[in-house]
Amino acid sequence: MAMLTCLISLPFALSLKVYSYFECREKRTDPTKSRKVKYDKTVFYGLQYILNKYLKGKVVTPEKIQEAKEVYREHFQDDVFNEKGWTYILEKYDGHLPIEIKAVPEGSVIPRGNVLFTVESTDPECYWLTNWVETILVQIWYPITVATNSREQKKILAKYLQETSGNLEGLAYKLHDFGYRGVSSQETAGIGASAHLVNFKGTDTVAGIGVIKKYYGTKDPVPGFSVPAAEHSTITAWGKDHEKDAFEHIIKQFPNVPVSIVSDSYDIYNACEKIWGEDLRSLIVARSADAPLVIRPDSGNPLDTVLKVLEILGKKFPPVENSKGYKVLPPYIRVIQGDGVDINTLQEIVEGMKQHKWSIENISFGSGGALLQKLTRDLLNCSFKCSYVVTNGLGVNVFKDPVADPNKRSKKGRLSLHRTQSGDFVTLEEGKGDLEQYGVDLLHTVFLNGKIVKTYTFDEVRDNAQLKESELNVLLD
Repeated sequence: MAMLTCLISLPFALSLKVYSYFECREKRTDPTKSRKVKYDKTVFYGLQYILNKYLKGKVVTPEKIQEAKEVYREHFQDDVFNEKGWTYILEKYDGHLPIEIKAVPEGSVIPRGNVLFTVESTDPECYWLTNWVETILVQIWYPITVATNSREQKKILAKYLQETSGNLEGLAYKLHDFGYRGVSSQETAGIGASAHLVNFKGTDTVAGIGVIKKYYGTKDPVPGFSVPAAEHSTITAWGKDHEKDAFEHIIKQFPNVPVSIVSDSYDIYNACEKIWGEDLRSLIVARSADAPLVIRPDSGNPLDTVLKVLEILGKKFPPVENSKGYKVLPPYIRVIQGDGVDINTLQEIVEGMKQHKWSIENISFGSGGALLQKLTRDLLNCSFKCSYVVTNGLGVNVFKDPVADPNKRSKKGRLSLHRTQSGDFVTLEEGKGDLEQYGVDLLHTVFLNGKIVKTYTFDEVRDNAQLKESELNVLLD
């Protein structure tokens, strides 16, 4: 039923082909207005999931046709449902969709304003099918946006980690996914968490692991990891007078692996100074660098809290100065800030730590709603538009150009994506990419007439999305 809720005859009675494309439009902004994060490039991810789950194989059946027909008659109070078209697909293609989708490789990092995938009908009788699949395909905005936002945070962490430690050791675990309970559905959790794992390896949203294993696959048994962690009920259930006992019980349960313990149920500063710094100090210093205690504050102003916690811990567990001149706590104790973390507060915290001479080695971050939920299609201006049709045997380049918003001007004709000699990406319009001088088209056929013809492993996705040395050099300039 979900597949067949947009089945209305389109007004292209004489068309033989409809060709459309998807892009994250380049946002032309007022130069006098600055944005903290520009999101100039996007991470292409999630199409393979959508194709596998919703479009491949026999997706049209007699039962679905009948159900959609009845719903649409009731919904529109008229017979607008394209029963003839869907019956044609059922009978001629055994319910497989006669369309071709070309796309850039998953994980590709592409500047805004470039074509990311194209869709066209392969049967003149099914010209209308191209834009029927728009709704489900445009939902790729979500994994693209999560992966892009996550990667931008990785760039921030890489910059400050390199500046304050001299290396990028542990970068893959610096931003942990805390977003499971903050998303709108189980499916959202799986898609969003998998998108974050394109860039990092830490997650508590295990639904993402299932999505990756089923729809992509990895060389490793799992693509994401976590550690034993306390939450507030495991502390408060002991009662306020027994907070120390709760801490002691948990830390003793996990002597040989990292363990994260939320420590702000009552007074985070007392917990750091008195309970961890004095009462249980001997248990902490006995732990190894491979099994540190990770103290988790969970309230207050993020930057102020982190700095004060580090200051208290630094007095109880004297830090050393690393080769860059920044303070590093002993390897058996670390901090994770998981409250109020988004791309802007993350920047504020690491900058504040740098100014106070604390290395980013001391901390990791957890992010929930801001990582997986507080995002919209408009953030990256994700758009699906028709750019070429064939009518009465004549190919026509089509586009939109709203007078009230130049940002929404769409591309013309058949499109292709290329790399220039300088390494930049360029989208060629009006079929110009067919000319040999522009080189190979980076759009590859991934779906043809109901079959997925090209796939990517999650390892390939990660390789494509990894931070490039040139990006790191720019960040550190």
